Amino acid sequence: MSNTHFGFETVGEREKAARVRGVFSSVASRYDVMNDLMSLGLHRAWKAYAVAVARLREGDQVLDIAGGTGDLARAFARQVGTRGTVVHTDINEAMLQHGRDRLINEGLLLPTAICDAEALPFAADRFDVVSVAFGLRNMTRKDVALAEMCRVLRPGGRLLVLEFSKVAAPLEKAYDWYSFNVLPRIGQWVAGDGASYRYLAESIRMHPDAPALKALMKAAGFGHVDVHTLSAGVVALHVGIKC
Repeated sequence: MSNTHFGFETVGEREKAARVRGVFSSVASRYDVMNDLMSLGLHRAWKAYAVAVARLREGDQVLDIAGGTGDLARAFARQVGTRGTVVHTDINEAMLQHGRDRLINEGLLLPTAICDAEALPFAADRFDVVSVAFGLRNMTRKDVALAEMCRVLRPGGRLLVLEFSKVAAPLEKAYDWYSFNVLPRIGQWVAGDGASYRYLAESIRMHPDAPALKALMKAAGFGHVDVHTLSAGVVALHVGIKC
């Protein structure tokens, strides 16, 4: 078994998968509140931008990977209409259940499945759009996951990867101080789990920067990849088009 990173630690691949599940099971019930607090509400704007860039049409078939509490799935469902489909998935049962319950409470009953992005249970060329928001950095074998996302897209289909990236150099010190001093304290106060939010900060630093992720996507089979840098590099939206 190969080693990989869990934050700044080097661990086995199976151990990472188990520990990531533990992190998100721990914070699932407070995930949305924490997103608002730690991003000062900006995560809503980042997701809205991704939805706009997706350019969905009525009848489109969409797969939302690591869909968690359902923010993107909800927005996509409104755009694809009754003739389209949005499949809401996550590898973590607690996160998926929380998101499914939220969607049902809002009158949206979407196909929902516990799903490992490294082995997607869908036919090739099935979807018009695949999305993954703030989930790719937690995947053990990103290259395998990206290849799977490419496989299930139809030719010409689009992959949207919304993820934390590398902040602009003048902001690095302030961003690091916030990430490693303030964020875990907010996590402890709101979610009762400071350690999970320290992992979050560490996982962002270990994630490939925008050029490296673009190269990974091209190696996975995407012929063209655009990079949209948001909020001074705090986040980047990568949009890949399947050949």
